[in-house]
Amino acid sequence: MLKRGLEGVIVAETAIGNVDGQRGQLLYRGYNAAKLAEMKSFEEVAFLLLYGELPTSEVLREFEAELKEKRVLPKSLETLMHSIPYSLPIMDALRTCISSLNSTATWPPTKAEAIQLIALFPTIIAFWVRHSKGEAVPTPDPTLSHVDHYFYLLTGGKPEPAQSAALTAYLVLTMEHGMNASTFAARVVSSTESDLPSAICGALGAMKGPLHGGAPTGVLQLLKDVQTASNDPEFVLRKKLDAGEKLMGFGHRVYKTYDPRAVALRNVLQKSGGDHHALQDAVHLEALITKLLAEYKPGRKLHVNVEYYAAAVMDALALDSDWFTPTFCVSRIVGWSAHVLEQAADNRIFRPSQTYVGSVR
Repeated sequence: MLKRGLEGVIVAETAIGNVDGQRGQLLYRGYNAAKLAEMKSFEEVAFLLLYGELPTSEVLREFEAELKEKRVLPKSLETLMHSIPYSLPIMDALRTCISSLNSTATWPPTKAEAIQLIALFPTIIAFWVRHSKGEAVPTPDPTLSHVDHYFYLLTGGKPEPAQSAALTAYLVLTMEHGMNASTFAARVVSSTESDLPSAICGALGAMKGPLHGGAPTGVLQLLKDVQTASNDPEFVLRKKLDAGEKLMGFGHRVYKTYDPRAVALRNVLQKSGGDHHALQDAVHLEALITKLLAEYKPGRKLHVNVEYYAAAVMDALALDSDWFTPTFCVSRIVGWSAHVLEQAADNRIFRPSQTYVGSVR
């Protein structure tokens, strides 16, 4: 039976994560991802996805130290990046850099290789952003966490506590999300017994597509329109709804109820974003939009999704929209790596069938 896009077809068994669209639940290794985002660090959740359990305090310190050690850009990679034209889009530059690491990769892939990629992604992205602008990359700061260091490399400044909490929660909540296009691409490449960097390059190619990892430009435009008319945001929103416009960031193809990632992000912003007006504004705007959607589209149950809060966080942190998809990759590299390791542990090459609809001559 033909299933376009393999929709509804089960292609693997996994112990990594589970997306329950009917209940609005996302699990990482059996833990509620929303609760992890509110209570745990990026490093703790990354360790959980890679190793299957949360780390003890001592193990966590060792894992954090390993990430910090491997975040330093190798000289060979720095030389390569200087030779790439800065006109190259950032996702292409990232893919080129990762492919250059193939010479040291092995089969089956190892957790050490995965940790190196997780550590290097923020550094590569920040290096490219800064140098393409003719700016120097700040000197690495070993005192900063993985998330804070990424913000520091991009902006040159350390994040406020509210900013750090918001960015950490966002990155935790986007580490893993089932058999999405990029994760499937990584597992397909890995199933041929190709190396981990090659599998991640396949994932990056899929993530680059606007139907998967594209920046939520619609949400960013919505926020901009409302901010421009800050005296009466309800008037702006009603005008859009009266014109039949869709308010981006609400409704979800998988989740038939609240998107748990959006709810968790809102909770984090409410707890830690009190001193950051832009983060609080996003929470207040969500409440207003939800009220108006219930009025204009009764019975549709159009709830906020993670795309809305992802855009709100990026906007509040003053991160350029071009950095959205690469920043998504800073978190999703963890999920990709976990899936590749799982694929390698019980491998069978993917070889689906097709139906021939051409002529016979």
